[in-house]
Amino acid sequence: MGRKTLCINNTATHPQHPSIEIKLETLKRCFENGEDVKAVSLEIDYSRASIYTWIRKFEKKGMLGILGRQNDIPRKKDFIDRRPHESEPTQNTMEILLKQIQDLKLEVDILKETINVLKKDPGVDLKILRNQEKAVIIGTLSRFYSLPQLLQKLNLAKSSYYYCQKAQSLSPKYTSESRLILSIFQDNYQCYGYRRIKTELKRQGVVISEKIVRFIMRSNGLKVISACKRAYSSYKGEISPEVPNLLKRNFRAAKPNEKWLTDISEFAISAGKVYLSTIIDCYDGLAVSWNVDSHPDANLVNTTLDRAVRTLNNERPIIHSDRGCHYRWPGWIARTNTFGLTRSMSKKGCSPDNSACKGFSGRMKN
Repeated sequence: MGRKTLCINNTATHPQHPSIEIKLETLKRCFENGEDVKAVSLEIDYSRASIYTWIRKFEKKGMLGILGRQNDIPRKKDFIDRRPHESEPTQNTMEILLKQIQDLKLEVDILKETINVLKKDPGVDLKILRNQEKAVIIGTLSRFYSLPQLLQKLNLAKSSYYYCQKAQSLSPKYTSESRLILSIFQDNYQCYGYRRIKTELKRQGVVISEKIVRFIMRSNGLKVISACKRAYSSYKGEISPEVPNLLKRNFRAAKPNEKWLTDISEFAISAGKVYLSTIIDCYDGLAVSWNVDSHPDANLVNTTLDRAVRTLNNERPIIHSDRGCHYRWPGWIARTNTFGLTRSMSKKGCSPDNSACKGFSGRMKN
C-alpha cells in the first residue's frame, strides 16, 4: 500500500481556505483531545503547517485570527454558480443571505478596529465599551458603512454619537488656569500645595474652587515632594550587653514597688516637641515619678529614676524598659546597680513587651 499524499486541489468540497468550523474542529482534535497532528492532517487533506498556523493565529487573536479572508466571502454570482444542480434561489433568500454576510463582515471589521485602534484584547465584549470608544470606532468605519448600520450594531444612540463627537472637538477645560497653576508651582520651587496655590490664584484675581485646583494639579502631575521625617527613636544599636525580659508581658504585681515600667514619650505641642519620661508601678498603674525636657538626653531618664528611688522603703523592684540608648548608657546602669534594682528589657522592636507603660502615655495624650 502506497503512502497517502495530501490533496492539493481546491474544489467546492475542499477549498483553499476552509471554514471556521473545520478549523475549530481540527484544533480541538489536535490540541485538546490529543490526536496526532499528522493523522488528522492526512484525514482532512490539509498540511500540518496549516494546522500549526491556525493554532498560532487562534492563540494570538482568538476567533478573529482564524476567520477567512474577506475576499473569500461568496458573492451572489459565485453562490449561484456553485449550485448548478439546485433550483435557483429566490430573491428573498438571496437578500437574507447577503444581509447575513454583510452583518458578519461588519462585525469582523468592528472587532478589528477594537483591537487596532482601541488596543483591546481580541475577545473583548462590545457591550462593555464606553460611548466614547464606540464613537471612535464609528468614526473610523464611517467611510465603508452607513451611520445607521454602525449605530445599530454598536447599540449607540445617534444623539450620544454626536455628543461624543462634539466633546472630542472641544478644547480642554481650564487651559488658562492650568498654565497659571503650572507657572505658580514652578516659580515657587515646587513647594506650593493646592491650598497655597488657591490663595495665590485668588490674590491674582482668579477664583476657582479648591477641587478644580486639585484636579488640575493631579492631571498635570504637580506634586510637592518633601523629605520624609522619621519618627523619633531612642534605639542607637547594641551599645551595651542586653538583659533578659523578666516580665514576659506579665504586668500584674502582688504589692507596690514590685515591678516598675519606664519609657519616653514624645509630645508635639505648639511650642515645639517635648519629651516625657515616666516610671509606672504595675501594682496600681501609679506614676511613681516623671520628668519633662525639650531634649531626650541621659539627664531626662536619670533624674526620673533618682526621684523614683526616693519613694522606696527597702524595696528592690524590677525595672523594665525598652532597648533605647537611655537605658543602656553607663549612667543608668550604674544607678540601677547602686540602688539594687533588677533590670529587664523588651525584645528589639517589640512594643507589646512594654505595652502597659506605653498605654499610660497613649491615654495621657488622648
